[in-house]
Formats: sequence, structure tokens, C-alpha cells
Amino acid sequence: MAATPAPADAPIDRRRMVAFVCMVFGMFMAILDIQIVSASLAEIQAGLSASADEIPWVQTSYLIAEVISIPLSGTLSRVLSTRWMFVISAGGFTLMSLMCATSSSIGEMIVWRAAQGFIGGGMIPTVFASAFTIFPASKRSIVSPMIGLVATLAPTIGPTVGGYLTDLFDWHWLFLVNIVPGIFVTISTYLLVDFDKPNLDLLKRFDWTGLGLMAAFLGCLEYVLEEGPTHDWFQEEAIFAAAIVCGIACIGFFWRAFTAEQPIVDLRAFSDRNFAGGCLFSFVMGIGLYGLTYLYPVYLGRVRGYSALQIGETMFVSGLCMFATAPIAGRLSAKVDPRIMMAIGFTGFAAGTWIVTGITKDWDFYELLLPQVLRGCSLMLCMIPINNIALGTLPPARMKNASGLYNLTRNLGGAVGLALINTALNDRWDLHLARLHERFTWTNPMVLERLDSMAKGFSGLAGNPDAMALKAMMNTVRVQGLLMSFSDVFLILTVLFVLMACATPMIRRPRPGGAGADAH
Repeated sequence: MAATPAPADAPIDRRRMVAFVCMVFGMFMAILDIQIVSASLAEIQAGLSASADEIPWVQTSYLIAEVISIPLSGTLSRVLSTRWMFVISAGGFTLMSLMCATSSSIGEMIVWRAAQGFIGGGMIPTVFASAFTIFPASKRSIVSPMIGLVATLAPTIGPTVGGYLTDLFDWHWLFLVNIVPGIFVTISTYLLVDFDKPNLDLLKRFDWTGLGLMAAFLGCLEYVLEEGPTHDWFQEEAIFAAAIVCGIACIGFFWRAFTAEQPIVDLRAFSDRNFAGGCLFSFVMGIGLYGLTYLYPVYLGRVRGYSALQIGETMFVSGLCMFATAPIAGRLSAKVDPRIMMAIGFTGFAAGTWIVTGITKDWDFYELLLPQVLRGCSLMLCMIPINNIALGTLPPARMKNASGLYNLTRNLGGAVGLALINTALNDRWDLHLARLHERFTWTNPMVLERLDSMAKGFSGLAGNPDAMALKAMMNTVRVQGLLMSFSDVFLILTVLFVLMACATPMIRRPRPGGAGADAH
């Protein structure tokens, strides 16, 4: 049974707003945990005596489980109701956070992280669906910025929060910090949420085959995208096998989606042009959100040698800009054509990445300030109208399912973006190193003169000055090749964002009037 939307001009019900804010806080925790461990993997590895090959699974297991959970949430929330779906998700997420904190081995940690991602992932689309069904369209300029800010801010500040917690306490607090807020969210949603009723009859026609195919398809896809760039893609047997399973499960999943009496995921929402277009833009925005959250720390760590805490402090400006832009973007969304806002947002993304194409080894906070300001402001200008375009015109009955698909596209955009960015970064680095090595030869007088100058600089130190000069020169060449590959990747992202800005006229402007007004 779907939630009954309020009339277009109805005032906001205070109880519903308090309940919704509690749900948003739960979503914040679930999204934050995607990135909170990324800056502290070395500390977790030392604490659990894990190998270098095992520790990435602390991140990967969470992502794979969450990607499976998000589209499934639409069916489960119709079966259980929004209230019980969210209570189970928040309570389970909190319990699994405690289990992660008490893990004594890497195997335990991976199991609990997967359970944490699977159970907690349902909170994310449930909040989006509730925002567009329980509030009138006239209040969307208040509600949409709230969920937009949380969905983009949480992964941005995740490494910063994780770095601070690990630096001030230890890695256990990455998970213990969820306990008290998690209990609060669980209890408050149980007491306050009453948007709809359970429909347990749907369990009689539950598509277990579709669930298995979807889990195999999305799980293997996420695994291939996560592990491929660092393991030479299909040269690794496990990745090749996962890709085959992914392809077979993909065919089976889409067959079930169009033939089952009650498919696990209803793909008919994509027949709505605005929903399909919104998902495409959300996919690309996921690349901008997760890709740039990844690229800047890689540069600051590899080239500048920053610690996790220093990286977090350098990148915090993006979060501040999101906070400042969210209310402005909310006001604009009620007055300005959303396509114009999206065009401005993606143009801002492009301007920020274009500036960074001139990156050098000396860039730090001040050189990265303007690109980060542009990124933070652009995220809000994109996120809010994309939310409204994708979900704002669908009928309430299709909202829960559509919200899962919509959030899935953003996460998959991030996964695909990171895989492509990593691959491009490594390939271009190899190419630039090969070209630089062709120029840095023993027959090049400028190279010999530079080596001689460097050797004289090392002459007062212990050791062989010629060997030290050669090693320093090789390191300089490697860093320069890496910087050139960074510049190439930022140029590719610039072209992508410009293309998306140019594509905004293809979206049909939603007619005013709320959910369902423009649905078909």
C-alpha cells in the first residue's frame, strides 16, 4: 500500500518532518560508511594482521552488498512498509557496526562489513522515495536540498571524518561512532514513521529466482569494476570468471524482469523519459562525486606525501561549499528551469576539472581551492534538479521501486567511473613514462648536465653521489609521468561534463503539480 501524498498546498506535518529528518540521518550514516574507512585501511590492516590483498575487501564487500540491497529495497518496503523496512535497516546497520568494531580477524571484518552494507543500504532509496511521496510538491524546495546535501556530502567528508577518528582514537571508532546515532534513528523511526502499511501478500509471489540473478549480476559487476584496474582486468582468472557470471546473470535478470508476474525490480520506470534521463545524469554525477573524491587524495598522497588527516583537511572545503550552496539551490529549484541549473552545475564541474589539467607537483590547498569550490557548488546545483526531474513526476505507486533504481545508477556511476579513472591513470602513466624514457637517455646532453649538477649537490652526503643523482632523476621522471596522466584524466572528465551540460535540453521540463502530474 503506497503512502498517500499530501495535497499540493498543504502545510508540512510536523511529525512527518521530524520522522523524515531522523530517516535522513540514518541515510547519512549508511552513505558515510562507504568512504569512512578509505583513509584508514592501513590502520585496520595493522590491527587485524591482514595482508595487502585482503584489506581492500573491507571496502569492496560493503560496496557489493549495498549495490545488491539498493534496488531490492523497493520490493521490501512495499512488503514490510516504510516503517519496518527502515527500523530493520537502521537497527541491523547499528548492530553490524558493533560487530565490525569487535572483529578480531580480517575474515570476520569482511563478513560484518558485507552485512552492514546489505542491511543499511535499504535506508538510502527509502528516504528518497519518502521525500517524493509524503510531502507536497510545493515543499520540494525544502526537502530535496536536504537529501541532496546528505547524498553528496557524506561520501565527500567520509575520508576526513575517518582520518580524524583514527588519528584521535583508533580504527575501532570508525564503527563505534554509529552506535548511539543508530539506536536513536531506530527508535525514533519506529515511534514516528506511519507513512504506509505492510502488504505481506506480496511475499507469496516473491521472485526468488530474480533475486538470485540480480545479486549475481550486480555483485559480480561491482567486483569486476572494483578489482579490475588493480589486477590487469581479465588477465586475472577470478575477474574473468566473475565477468562471465555477470554477463550470464545479466541476461537472466533482464529476462525475469520482463516475464515474471511480480519482478524483483520493475524496470518499467525507465519508460518515463525524465526518469531515464535523470538516471543517466545521476550516473555521470556519480563519476564526478566519487571520482573526484578519489583523485584528489591520490594526488595529495602520492605526489605531495600528505597524511590521511592532511588530505581530509585539504578537501574539507568541498563540504563547506555544499553546505553553503544547498539552501540557495533549493530556492532556485522552485524558480528556475531545472535544466538550466543542471547545465550550470555540469559546466562548473567542467571548469573545475579544466583548471586542474595544469596540475604540477607543487599544488597544495590554495591551488586546489577554486576547483574544490566549483565542485562543491556544482554538486548541489546538479543533485537537486536531477532528483526532481527523475523522481518528481512519477506516480506514488511506482516511487519506491524507482527510487532504488535511481540510487543504484549513482552508485554504479561511481563504480564505473573509478574503474575507468584507475585504468586511464595507469595506462596514461605507462605511456608518458615510455615517452619520457625515450628523451632521458645517456646521449642527451641536457640530461647529463642535469645529472652532473644533482651529483654535485649530493657530494657532501654519505653514499655514492652519482647513484643518488640517478635515483633522484628517476623519481622525478616517475612523478612527472604521473602528473601528466592526472592531467589527461582531468581533461577526459572535463569533456564528459561539457557533453552532459550540452545534453540538458534533451530532458523534458517537468510540469508543475507534483508527483504523477507528468507521469505516463
